[in-house]
Amino acid sequence: MFAPAAARAPAQVVVTREQYEEDFDLLWRAVAEEYAYFDSKRTDWARVREIHRPRLASVRTRAEFVALLETVLEELYDFHTHLNTNTAASPRLVPSGADVWAEWRAGEAVVTEVRPGSAAASAGVRVRMRVISIGGVPVGEAVRARVGRSVPAGDAAARDWALRALLAGRRNERRVVEVSDGVSARTLSIEDPPAGAPTATRPPLERRRLGRGFGYVRLNNSLGDTALIKSFDDALAELRDTRGLILDLRDTPSGGNTLVARALMGRFVSRETPYQKHSVPAEERRHGVRRSWVEMVSPRGPFVYTKPLVVLVNHWTGSMGEGTAIGLDGAGRATVVGTEMARLVGATSQTRLPHTGIGVTFPTEKLFHVRGTPREEFVPPVYVDLLAGRGRDGEDLIMRAGLRALENLTRRRRRARGA
Repeated sequence: MFAPAAARAPAQVVVTREQYEEDFDLLWRAVAEEYAYFDSKRTDWARVREIHRPRLASVRTRAEFVALLETVLEELYDFHTHLNTNTAASPRLVPSGADVWAEWRAGEAVVTEVRPGSAAASAGVRVRMRVISIGGVPVGEAVRARVGRSVPAGDAAARDWALRALLAGRRNERRVVEVSDGVSARTLSIEDPPAGAPTATRPPLERRRLGRGFGYVRLNNSLGDTALIKSFDDALAELRDTRGLILDLRDTPSGGNTLVARALMGRFVSRETPYQKHSVPAEERRHGVRRSWVEMVSPRGPFVYTKPLVVLVNHWTGSMGEGTAIGLDGAGRATVVGTEMARLVGATSQTRLPHTGIGVTFPTEKLFHVRGTPREEFVPPVYVDLLAGRGRDGEDLIMRAGLRALENLTRRRRRARGA
């Protein structure tokens, strides 16, 4: 007996060898023609095709094809480039799926930030630790194996990318990391929640009053949710009488969209203001004609919050979180406090491969601060070096610096009014 049509499982799509080849070639051409950051990469994209296309001969399943395309895209060492589908063995996305940020310093792999409340934090990973091995493989060897084959050996940006990708791990693997605190070495097992396991969720927005008459608003990875606009308006109305405000963007790793970001920024400006510059390198490559523009943010809402504003950022401030931070900085409307951000490059577009239905996301527009510097190079004016910072165990050094900056801003504002 046949099930009703609505209840039937969807038929498996059979993909032929020729169709896998066509989808591979379409992805390769799309990136070749539209990718915005080849000028800052040392990837030999023509060689990527030569290296990886012959591997199609051994592809038998969709999962194998996904794995092949993931390897192809990793040649760009760009965390803003990824597939929109995955398998159990797919790499976790960085920064959204990562909880350790590390970089190479003086030949050592150094942990520079750990996501609070994460599996890595629970396992004992701490800032300033040196990574010795990952999955039992010496870290230098593991990084060399992860860097793309078309990338020249020793590329510093590619080595940092590979280190963070390895520390984030894959969806189906238990992470085992050997670290040293300078006194002794130990092996830590990082136990991630099983796939599909329920996890504690935080509200899209948190707000509260702090001491000294300050207000605090934290966004919890919600910059892509239009419902955040009303929640933010409600929070601002409640905190309207505060002496100053902290906007915490340290949990925005998945980015969002410009609609929500402009809505938030619009509550802090009293006139139409530029907040971010765009350019499209593909048009100039094809036609020799440069295309660029400046995106504006307009005042919005029943009132403008004019009191001093501090924005907190860290390595989990990603994409549109980064755009919001540089926008408020460029408008002269906020003091940004924290570490470097996720440094996700560009505004992305999506290409759908016709035979497999796999979506591919990669940057097609370059993004800049209104002063013309690349967004990914932005360093907060009040920089917090977590390696050098000293405080009580577990103290939030970025929050401490933010409160100090806000107090200074309100003091200067008071003096200016009294002058």
